[in-house]
Amino acid sequence: MPLEDIKSRIAKAEANAGRAPGSVQLIAVSKVQPDERVEAVLEEGHRCFGENKVQEAAGKWPAFAERYDGIDLHLIGPLQTNKARQAMELFDSIHSVDRPKLANTLARLAQELGTCPDLFIQVNTGEEEQKAGVMPAEADAFIAECRALDLPVKGLMCIPPVDEEPSLHFALLAKIAKRNGLQGLSMGMSGDFESAIALGATHVRVGSAIFGARTY
Repeated sequence: MPLEDIKSRIAKAEANAGRAPGSVQLIAVSKVQPDERVEAVLEEGHRCFGENKVQEAAGKWPAFAERYDGIDLHLIGPLQTNKARQAMELFDSIHSVDRPKLANTLARLAQELGTCPDLFIQVNTGEEEQKAGVMPAEADAFIAECRALDLPVKGLMCIPPVDEEPSLHFALLAKIAKRNGLQGLSMGMSGDFESAIALGATHVRVGSAIFGARTY
């Protein structure tokens, strides 16, 4: 689907939800997409992209950044502590802060580097064993812990279970964010971003609908 079609669907969903135009940021998820597809989207003027792996992003984005101004790069996949420094130097936002060890590492590096990307705490709204993220019952305490470390927590992120109604998970994430005074909600993907916007998403992560099917 053309990028403009996705953007017009986002604008329509904003209007339907009574949201201000432009209040939702489209993260074009470029993981495992060939460079020519990514470049085509850059050529259309889009600048906000999401990657799942630090290593893949490091091999792709520095070269693009030399040729295109204003790139806003988001890490949306899990982050190992041994890749934290590289991630902090490469990304503008990290959406997958999910455990105390990682929070402590990011805080130490932020002091050392004098800067830190915007951070989103990943909440495992479906309480799935195989999925990363802090459990909903532990989210408030973990948010407080990250704030005590002076980390720039901007919001929350979730990936709903594939076999459940996503809007239930979006509503839960919005409720946790509201009671903790957090504005950012990174939720909604290619198949469900309109319902995420209706429930307050500020960042939607759309990949295959923009780039086509991934070739692993």
